[in-house]
Amino acid sequence: MFILLIGLVLLLVAASVLILYLHVRHGAKDGAATRSLVTAQTFANAPGTAEAIRSSDPTAELQPRAEEVRERTHTDFVVVLNREGIRFTHPDPDRIGERFIGTFEPAREGKVVRETTEGTLGPSVRSVVPVRDEDGEVIGMVAAGVTLERIDLAAINELPLLLGAGAAVVVLATGAAGLVSRRLLRQTRGMGPAEITRMYEQHDAVLHAVREGMVIVDDRRRLLLMNEEAKRLLGLPDDATGRDIDDLGLDRATVALLSSEDAVTDEVHMAGGRLLTVNHRLTVPPGRPGSTVTTLRDTTELRAASGRAEAAQKRLELLYAAGIAIGTTLDVIRTAEELTEVAVPEFADYVTVDLVEPVFRGGDSNGAENRMRRAATGGGTPGHPVRGPHTTLRLNADIPQVRALAAGRAVVENDLHGTDWWQAGDEEYAASLMRHGFHATICAPLHARGVVLGVAGFWRAERQEPFDGEDLSLAEELAARTAVCVDNARRYAREHEMAATLQRSLLPRGLPEQNAVETAYRYRPAEAVGGDFFDVIPLSGARVALVVGDVVGHGLHAAATMGRLRTAVHNFAALDLPPDELLGRLDELADRDDRDSDGREGQDGLDADGTGAVTGATCLYAIYDPVERLCTLATAGHLPPVLVHPDGTVEFPELTAHPPLGVAGMPFEPTELRLAEGTRIVLYTDGLIEARDRDIDVGLGLLRDALTGAPDDPDAACDRVLEALLPERPTDDVAVLIARTKALAPQQVASWDVPFTPSAVAEGRAAAGRQLAAWGLTEIVFITELILSEMITNALVHGSGPIRVRLLRDRTLICEVSDGSSTSPHPRNAAATDEGGRGLFLVAQYADRWGTRYTAEGKVIWAEQRLPHRPRR
Repeated sequence: MFILLIGLVLLLVAASVLILYLHVRHGAKDGAATRSLVTAQTFANAPGTAEAIRSSDPTAELQPRAEEVRERTHTDFVVVLNREGIRFTHPDPDRIGERFIGTFEPAREGKVVRETTEGTLGPSVRSVVPVRDEDGEVIGMVAAGVTLERIDLAAINELPLLLGAGAAVVVLATGAAGLVSRRLLRQTRGMGPAEITRMYEQHDAVLHAVREGMVIVDDRRRLLLMNEEAKRLLGLPDDATGRDIDDLGLDRATVALLSSEDAVTDEVHMAGGRLLTVNHRLTVPPGRPGSTVTTLRDTTELRAASGRAEAAQKRLELLYAAGIAIGTTLDVIRTAEELTEVAVPEFADYVTVDLVEPVFRGGDSNGAENRMRRAATGGGTPGHPVRGPHTTLRLNADIPQVRALAAGRAVVENDLHGTDWWQAGDEEYAASLMRHGFHATICAPLHARGVVLGVAGFWRAERQEPFDGEDLSLAEELAARTAVCVDNARRYAREHEMAATLQRSLLPRGLPEQNAVETAYRYRPAEAVGGDFFDVIPLSGARVALVVGDVVGHGLHAAATMGRLRTAVHNFAALDLPPDELLGRLDELADRDDRDSDGREGQDGLDADGTGAVTGATCLYAIYDPVERLCTLATAGHLPPVLVHPDGTVEFPELTAHPPLGVAGMPFEPTELRLAEGTRIVLYTDGLIEARDRDIDVGLGLLRDALTGAPDDPDAACDRVLEALLPERPTDDVAVLIARTKALAPQQVASWDVPFTPSAVAEGRAAAGRQLAAWGLTEIVFITELILSEMITNALVHGSGPIRVRLLRDRTLICEVSDGSSTSPHPRNAAATDEGGRGLFLVAQYADRWGTRYTAEGKVIWAEQRLPHRPRR
């Protein structure tokens, strides 16, 4: 067989090579004929060909051109003829002037001649075309051709490729035949006929011993083969082999299955009271007569066991889905809704979740409440009578089933018509449920950490099967998981409300009245309470302090730390400290807290008392003076402010950078900015511009765009900024403070220098009286002169020059006396016999507020008085 196969392959390869050679030669000949025709037509119609034929020496002009065309077109000759067939050109110059050998007469009549004939160069394929003048008259002819020798050479050049391909085919065929022979030997394991016969006998023994039936039916519906298991499963007689399957007493469905031409895989078939798993195959392609092979396996008991396993698997899948889907949020109502989404329709047709009232508020339930409110419902068709969320119901605690619920045990009821404990005292509502087909329920308590938080009701109406013990266990497991999640959500709601209440109590409830800036703010807390804070603090001299800060972290610790920082800022601001000194004091406070808490933090970063350190907090402190229109700023790791100038340009001023509080311990450097009246100062926390899906530079760009063209009103500008930058649910607290600067008019300020002589006291009183009269404040002239006299006297006695007095008419009358000394004044109780020591005491008695602030040149003692009340006209 191997030699026969190789001989057949060689014969086929030789025939193929011959056919391909003839095909190549024929193709080469057709190509040569086409090339000769195109060459002759192109040369005949080329510019100058007709003129050269009519010239006095056509050969001199045409011979070089013809030879050039012949070489370029790979033809063997290009010959130009006159009307009598005399050659003007020829590859062999000796042939010029002789008569053309071949047919050219039709070309003289204007036709094209294509032929294969013998010429001076041997047999060739040639074409002869006419050459016409301008009037269309034939004045000559052009013949071009390719010799058959060239065509044969082209075909012969293809022979190596053809022979190589043939040799490759022979090699592949030989290798394939060898592989097939080797595989046959390996499959038969080198066995002879006797060994193969014995193997088939063993296979036959195994076939009749296996516990799986096998039936083979031929194309004439006769039973060819059956084993003992098939005989038992189908109840076949002993002489069934060779008989028609219609005569074996089988039911029609089994006969149709055994004779079918359609393949069947693991199909369940009922026969003789057994569930059989059937596989059926046709031994030849469909549409042709052949036998069929059918295997049968008894799966009656396996089917019942697999049904129970499938039900258990579905319950496990439902519990797994519940573990993933329930408790995704820390919201009580959403958690109840998630239970309804998981249990319907896989477990129940309808689900209701009722919670005791305190749970909705995050409060504790002592288990004694029997009044509940519906949190969620799920399932059902349109028009179902199940009451929706927010409805209330009461349970009778004296009923045994209700007592079981209160004790944390689920109750199943498969006959709603025969009981009334589940009706909760509303018989009309219960009747509507039963009219809608409700017939079974499981009430499972939401029991967590020893407290019953509510009841989950699983109801069946469309499905008629009752709840069984496994359903009860599944309902209890679902309720237990939901109860833990509801309790977590309740506790979170309580803790969050406590933290939010603490945070609200620590933030300013309103902004103080002052005339230095027009302010507006927005505060947007996140779900997790943070430590963002802001403040507007009036200072002496009609100045105002603007503060914004952020504490790292969330929760009660962040809110408490924020309150400590805000209190410290207020206390330090009361000392009239400049921004750099105030942040230095805060930095010292943070560093001291860090040292005090070393070694006492827990894993959550809190001390034993739950306060923790201040490290990582940022703060920006700015003081604006409406008299000088000067804004002094300093930052501790906080984002820079934004300035919106009156002309609408937006600027991010460069401040001296410094790490957050409690990190570096380096001195802070202030930045001074002279602002035009109407400039808006925008202070904010990082929650405004930072987000998980955008970079901080992108957020700053969005803030610039939002402030560009924003309304002058700070309140409207705040709304625009939040609308442009904040998502619906921010992940971090956001504080925005916008202050529009004002300036005190020159006529509201009066100042003069005071000579360093005792007589200057009287001159200062007189000047103050004149200024107050000019302002129309004659009612407080006496008190002001007394206060100013004592302040100037104090500067003359305890200070040093130069001394200067400044009066400011703002919301109050402000008297300021500055000198070149940094000695801190303080009041004291003078004895009855002392001649002095009562000046600052008098100032404190007659002024509403007084104090001292330090400058680079010395100090300023100031006092404020209320302006006299003037009734409106």
